Amino acid sequence: MAVKFIPIDRDTPHLFPPSVQDYLPDDHLARFVVDIVDLLDLSALTSSYAGRGSQPYHPALMVALLFYGYATGTFSSRKLEKATYDSIPYRFICANTHPDHDSICAFRKRFLKELEGLFVEILVLAKELGTLKMGTVSLDGTKIKANASKHKALSWKYAKALEKQLRQEVEELMRLAEAADNSELPDELDIPEELKRREERLAAIARAKQEIEARAEERHAREQAAYEEKVAKRKRREDETGKKPGGRPPTPPQGGPRDKDQVNLTDEESRIMPCSGGGFEQSYNAQASVDIDTGLIITRHISQQPNDQQELTPTLSQLEEQEEVIGKVENLLGDAGYFSADNVRSTVAQEITPYLSDHREPHNIPLEERFQEPPDQQDFADPVEEMKHRLRTREGKALYAKRKSTIEPAFGLIKQVQGFRQFLLRGVEAVQGEWNLVCIGYNLKRMHELVS
Repeated sequence: MAVKFIPIDRDTPHLFPPSVQDYLPDDHLARFVVDIVDLLDLSALTSSYAGRGSQPYHPALMVALLFYGYATGTFSSRKLEKATYDSIPYRFICANTHPDHDSICAFRKRFLKELEGLFVEILVLAKELGTLKMGTVSLDGTKIKANASKHKALSWKYAKALEKQLRQEVEELMRLAEAADNSELPDELDIPEELKRREERLAAIARAKQEIEARAEERHAREQAAYEEKVAKRKRREDETGKKPGGRPPTPPQGGPRDKDQVNLTDEESRIMPCSGGGFEQSYNAQASVDIDTGLIITRHISQQPNDQQELTPTLSQLEEQEEVIGKVENLLGDAGYFSADNVRSTVAQEITPYLSDHREPHNIPLEERFQEPPDQQDFADPVEEMKHRLRTREGKALYAKRKSTIEPAFGLIKQVQGFRQFLLRGVEAVQGEWNLVCIGYNLKRMHELVS
């Protein structure tokens, strides 16, 4: 018996003109993104257009296009343009129009600052939808590769050696130019072009050295302040006890650049940072805090520091700014990288209970140690002692254990599912704007899952 297949018919026209509303099911992520964007206040974007020149795409369309792209792993403007032809969700978002990659790229660069303000607006909508329940947040950071190669980094030692070499070559080229009338030069040697190339390299080296020197001054100021604090602390101890403190006195820091100090010639604001699995990459330190009940990202910022200890302060500032519109955080969880006495006191001063581990715990902790309960204690010398005691209680251990299972999956989804492993833009300000788009894309996808 012959099998009857569904016929393939690519020629019969539609009986009625198709609508973009017919393209997608009602619960599709693209529809959700468009609905959310329609609820946002885009007046800061729309009011910036002067009404001259060619007719622009509406900001609502461009914002939805970027948000959906970052939520689903399409980041480059050229791929977004291609998707408006090839992908049904993108055709729905763009209403069968096709913004070119130049327009998409220009819009993103022009409105990075304005798009940052939409992050909190989306959290407010999440709260109204019942998908955001502020209470406890987990904080962590992850290294994301910069749009620059680590092989384009120039160290202070190599910069000086290369500068000396180039100056010698310039002198040699000048000598050859003077002797050109009396001797033959190789046909492929273009002296003006060779001189121009070396002058450009010398100018780039001069800029790099200036940046390295500026960073060295900043580092020396920090180290000098730490040195003076240590000296004052030893002096206070000596005055209190009447005895000379033991151990070696602190060594004053040395100023000036060090041989291994370096700057990247492609993105001078990025930094060489250790990456997971070993090795180093030209990166930024991307910070985020996550609501442990819903998995939504609450705060986000970019740091040029490879360690996390200084990143609690900007997180607390964002939490305080957002408190009035999305609610107050009760507890903050952070690993040992965030621990310091100042960080604990700052968190307590903001009326947030800190759970910052004061040490790195080994794997496979003995059974009796895992369930050990410290003796009751009411009086504590300072907030640091109180927090350490709290972390050793069963209740504190249970709450702190949620840190890794909430913030780490967020970074995993961003890198593995959304596929965001490298910034497209350069410079810390632009990278901050792009990280904001990544976090918005993650939050929209998470909100869609929570309401579905």
